[in-house]
Amino acid sequence: MSRDLIDKFYWRDVEEQNGENLSNQEKYDQVVAWAGRARGQNPNVFDALTEWILDDSQWKDVNLAKNEQILMQGVLARFKEQNAKLRADLKELEPSGVVNPEVFRALDRFDEELSGFSHDEHFKEAVARVFADFSVMRERSVREVIAGNRTGPAGTSTVNFFGYINFLKEFDASVQWTLFMPDVVEKQQKGFKIDSFEYKTMPTMRFIGKECREGDSFDKIENLKKHFDTLDSMTDYKSSFDYDVLFMHHYGLGVDVCQWHGFWGRFMKADAPVPEGYLHFDFVPQNDGKAGPPFISQFAFATFSGDIDAMHKTEGYDSDAMYDVTRNTMLGEGVCIPYPAKYWTAEVFLNGCDKPSTAYMFSAEF
Repeated sequence: MSRDLIDKFYWRDVEEQNGENLSNQEKYDQVVAWAGRARGQNPNVFDALTEWILDDSQWKDVNLAKNEQILMQGVLARFKEQNAKLRADLKELEPSGVVNPEVFRALDRFDEELSGFSHDEHFKEAVARVFADFSVMRERSVREVIAGNRTGPAGTSTVNFFGYINFLKEFDASVQWTLFMPDVVEKQQKGFKIDSFEYKTMPTMRFIGKECREGDSFDKIENLKKHFDTLDSMTDYKSSFDYDVLFMHHYGLGVDVCQWHGFWGRFMKADAPVPEGYLHFDFVPQNDGKAGPPFISQFAFATFSGDIDAMHKTEGYDSDAMYDVTRNTMLGEGVCIPYPAKYWTAEVFLNGCDKPSTAYMFSAEF
């Protein structure tokens, strides 16, 4: 890896800072604009860093001192310096009320990881070894833990392994999201608004339902209502989250690896019996570390009001308006979305499946 590649990170400390005659809001807007540009550029550079670490030809003994300079000073130390400058600038602006306070929590987490105090059990030991004695990077097994998986198209994983560099990539993104996402969320609410937004951790529960496919019987509302009549009859197994939902996931894989799957159904009590012809997915409060079910019963729950067509609009959104606003609110608040291994969402029909959905569930991990 050359110095050239290191400089492809969008470093804020090389940005021109002409803020003497700007208002606090204008100064903050400059920071937000930097965050948006960094979010567009930095993920690809982290992926290149991963590839470099996994390239055996780059780790011969003669390269070790140079590589230590690149990784420890050129990347990790430089991010710490950038974070310190960013924190100082934001603290100066904080009394004016323009700063999203969640950015400080994101910076705290990022700084801890950059210092080698990793909290992830999968690579905690390897990170500590590298910080104590960089020569262990000669070992391919150590570098695989540090780098994590090789990446596929658009930064997606070709194998299900998350390493220290992937972790840093996510924490860098988290800082940026807390800066620019609140403004994005506000602009995305056109013709509708968030009524309520909360985070929930449910006890172990079971989703029971049927998969919906184009052209199936659920295209007719009367057939869909009959389906929910069956679930209505299971009164002894109702959960405290008793709404008709369209539950969606990709079986723990990236969206570019596994197509979208949607299921009409309900969240029921744990171990609820599954009627013949139905399927189920279990949810547990904690991550079991495996991709796919059981999913995590932690989620954001957003309710909306306003123009129904506006909240279901897809043009200009990654999915639709409710999905995007729910997800982006989470990102702006620094909440982890467990993508792809435990990622799921659900469209919620507060007044029954024969009325439009006006709420959304989005998987989280606190």
